[in-house]
Amino acid sequence: MNFTISKRAGAITLALIVVGLVLAVIGLAGDHTEHKQYTWAAFYANALFFFFIALGTLFFYSLNHVTETAWTVMVKRVYEAIAMYVPWGALAVLIVLVAGSLGVHHIWHWMDARTLDVADTAHYDAHLSLISSYLNKPFFWVRAIVVLATFVFFARWFRTHSLRMDQETGTALVASHWKNYRKSVLFTVLFAFLSSILAWDWIMSIEPHWHSALFGWYVFGGMWAGGMITAVIFVLYLKGKGYLPQVNSSHLHDMGKWVFAVSFLWSYLYFEQFMLIWYSNMPEESAYYVPRIGHHPWLIWGTFFINFGLPMLLLMSRDAKRSPKFLIGVGALIFLGHWTDTVQMVMPGALGAHFEGIGLLEIGFFLAFLGLFIRVVLNALSKAPLTVVAHPFLEESVHHHI
Repeated sequence: MNFTISKRAGAITLALIVVGLVLAVIGLAGDHTEHKQYTWAAFYANALFFFFIALGTLFFYSLNHVTETAWTVMVKRVYEAIAMYVPWGALAVLIVLVAGSLGVHHIWHWMDARTLDVADTAHYDAHLSLISSYLNKPFFWVRAIVVLATFVFFARWFRTHSLRMDQETGTALVASHWKNYRKSVLFTVLFAFLSSILAWDWIMSIEPHWHSALFGWYVFGGMWAGGMITAVIFVLYLKGKGYLPQVNSSHLHDMGKWVFAVSFLWSYLYFEQFMLIWYSNMPEESAYYVPRIGHHPWLIWGTFFINFGLPMLLLMSRDAKRSPKFLIGVGALIFLGHWTDTVQMVMPGALGAHFEGIGLLEIGFFLAFLGLFIRVVLNALSKAPLTVVAHPFLEESVHHHI
């Protein structure tokens, strides 16, 4: 059964974009000391959040190929559709990176050449001078291009190859499956390396005077959790509209288990990074937490409670993982929790004392990106059958039961 975007869904996505942009403009007119910097930082935090969701989904999609998991075959097209946002997310992030390199904003103050000029005593930074062999624009852009090109290439390749498999049978289908397997192994290895580079370059270098050996894994945990939550919500939306009739309670149970499990992974990395840095009490490491706990405690602790407490309390039982209404409600709250996590990673570092907490500007950009994201995913869902036509594990997935 093919999915068709209803007029109502199209109108809602458009309304989200329009309302979001209007709220962003109203928020911009507020009493912000640095309008331009605030706008770019809010835009960037939201661009990263939705890009991360697509990347986390793409990782899980490839992981299922590597492990030859059967049950996900029935919802494979949902993962593909979410991953098709990768090029859009890459474009949004690229805009911010280019603007930063051109000096339009100063989210990454190490990009200012004056920080390496010994003669400029007002701006010279000895620490940045020490790490300039890594943090310099030419090398930064080499890494950024490799990261973005790799993710966009694999997102498109997996989608194209999946649609091609629908036309194959017999030995040709098996050969395509093994080709998918080999490509997925390669992507999984590349993702482990490139996702850490992404975290170091695009987020941790916003505050280049602090370092965390766990930060790449912590960002990865957030990507993965966001992808799992989003996939569950889209599957339940489609089920509610009468699509995906062969997706049963066992499929939903397994998807709920992944939300539960990856939420705990993220929570472990979140707490371990905090515990080790705070306990060490070294200025070059604890500098990340001092302004966040001192000025925005509700944001950093609220984020942890939502993303750890809610899954632990509400998704532990078997029945909770099989209840569509319950999964959507809890999933939506955790979705917002990971958005606040991305905001608290970017905004305090980019704005310092000028960050006043989440306001209309951040919410406006969130709604605008949400509308774009939903529209892209729904459009991808409408371009192909919602379930694969041919796959070696199709029958096993149809009869999945736990």
